[in-house]
Amino acid sequence: MDVHKTPLLSVFDAKQRLEVPLFQRQYVWGEEQQWQPLWEDIERKFVEALEGNKDTPNHFLGAMVLDQKQTPTGHVLIRQVIDGQQRLTTFQIFLAAFRDFCRSQACNELADECGKFLFNTGMMANKEVDKFKVWPTQLDRAQFRDVIDSGSREEVLRRHPDQRRPYARKLEPKPRMVEAYIFFFAQLQEFFIGTEGESPLFADCAIEDRTNECFQTLRNSLMVVVIDLLADDDPQVIFETLNARGEPLLPADLLKNFIFFRAGREGINTEEAYQTYWARFDDEFWRKEVKQGRLVRPRSDLFMQHFLASQQGRDIPIKHLYVEYRHWVTNTKPFATITEELKTLARQGDAFRRIIDPLPGSALSSLCAFLEAYDNSTVYPLLLSFSEYELSDDQWREVSAIIESYLMRRAVCNLTVKGYNRIFLTITRNLRRDGFSVERLRELLQASSAETAEWPDDAAFKEAWLHKPLYGTLNNPKLVHLYARLNQTFMSSKIEKITFEERPTIEHIMPQTWVPNWLLQDGTTGVDWTELQTADPADPRVIASRKRNAAVQTLGNMTLLSSALNSAQSNLGWDHKRQEMASHSLLPINNEVLALPTWDEAAIAARGAVLFERARKIWPR
Repeated sequence: MDVHKTPLLSVFDAKQRLEVPLFQRQYVWGEEQQWQPLWEDIERKFVEALEGNKDTPNHFLGAMVLDQKQTPTGHVLIRQVIDGQQRLTTFQIFLAAFRDFCRSQACNELADECGKFLFNTGMMANKEVDKFKVWPTQLDRAQFRDVIDSGSREEVLRRHPDQRRPYARKLEPKPRMVEAYIFFFAQLQEFFIGTEGESPLFADCAIEDRTNECFQTLRNSLMVVVIDLLADDDPQVIFETLNARGEPLLPADLLKNFIFFRAGREGINTEEAYQTYWARFDDEFWRKEVKQGRLVRPRSDLFMQHFLASQQGRDIPIKHLYVEYRHWVTNTKPFATITEELKTLARQGDAFRRIIDPLPGSALSSLCAFLEAYDNSTVYPLLLSFSEYELSDDQWREVSAIIESYLMRRAVCNLTVKGYNRIFLTITRNLRRDGFSVERLRELLQASSAETAEWPDDAAFKEAWLHKPLYGTLNNPKLVHLYARLNQTFMSSKIEKITFEERPTIEHIMPQTWVPNWLLQDGTTGVDWTELQTADPADPRVIASRKRNAAVQTLGNMTLLSSALNSAQSNLGWDHKRQEMASHSLLPINNEVLALPTWDEAAIAARGAVLFERARKIWPR
């Protein structure tokens, strides 16, 4: 066989048809496992291109195996795709979406350029088939034609309109390739045009310039390994070998090999260096898999991802840690010696362990608990950068308080989390330039007034705290953390410390199903959810019921219980429920509530205001 690496677009340069054999499976890739990760890889290269960051490793999309096929005279050259058909097909769909997006923005010259990688031109014996650069299996050809041939998103949707079965709540799914096209078109639209309240990256540059720059990175930075089979190669044997499943090496294993191979060549005592610097990474702690966003990866992977991000000030894809690390060390030479490299990794590994698994009562324990509850790891590179400096415990507590306040206020105000990676990496770069200090961190976070990055002031924080329906917006772990922090402010030195063997629960003081047992403030019966759908909106009972439904979901109406009330007790009237809550709660946050003779909208608003004053001090701007 002949093996060579090449830019993916070069595969589509030649006048040939890459044909998927009929015995291959249909197109099966989907959004969560394949389209989204592929888009994230492409988006990252786009961002690097727009930022002018050319010194980054090429991104490898994997391998494909091609076999020559006998082609009749006059027909376009045919090569069979033995392996790699899913990614080849997906990239053609992406190119079609990119072409049509460019056309929709009047970037017609670039749209025409994209077409050269989708269609063959010139003389062809069977133009209806030979014109396609890629030709899928028979069952997929109709939807593939619709995507590649339509020329616009509108035409694709006209051929595949929304459909819903009678009484069904969800739309019928479209063919998978059509869904892929719609997904990629939407991502391109958001990247280049932005969304309501969020401008695109480098919005001050013309969209024609931005799309051109990104197309060049498609042409040059996305690589594949092409394996061309020769006459005596068995396609089936090679296919089975490439798709065999073994236990994969972790990036940490590959990095260890890379570092200690170089150390041995330089005459370093590798046994001693291993025991001194690396043995800690072979602890089971580092191989434990933990969830980060939608990914589940070993802690060693997460450490290396955040370490590289903290050093370079840019987002590092977790799938390519080894390649990224090797490229960084080889090209930028950040370490004078391999011993210095090992020392740095050991020191930063210890720091990362203190960040994600701090000792109880340590300077970082409060922030770590917050980040775990709010499933936020984007701040880790910033914390690792701070760990390079000798901060006192008091300084660490200040850093923790600033970051937690920033994130908590944004969470309560229901502001987007989408740009956190970019925000904290930009801050990391700025601090490396200006010097790391608590005050400079605060200044950088306060500097932005854009909704995507603002640190809400007291007025915005209070408005959301008192009036936003945050139950559901903030999930149970987030609310439990919030009320646990509030509960601490009610503690005095005379109150016994309380520890939970099980996670406490969030309880609505006035229940969500309040109508049967809780009269409105004027003594009338409220209107339940079913009746509200058809009731007269001007009816005073309807207005009062809607107002109460909104109040029920605000922070003034929720609290923390050490054990859950069953639903029958939870929905009782206030006199009965107050007794049940008292028997289930030892927490001081509930003492004032349980002393009240009535619980209604006025009580909810008053308690919300009291809790806000405490929250403002816990999470100050």
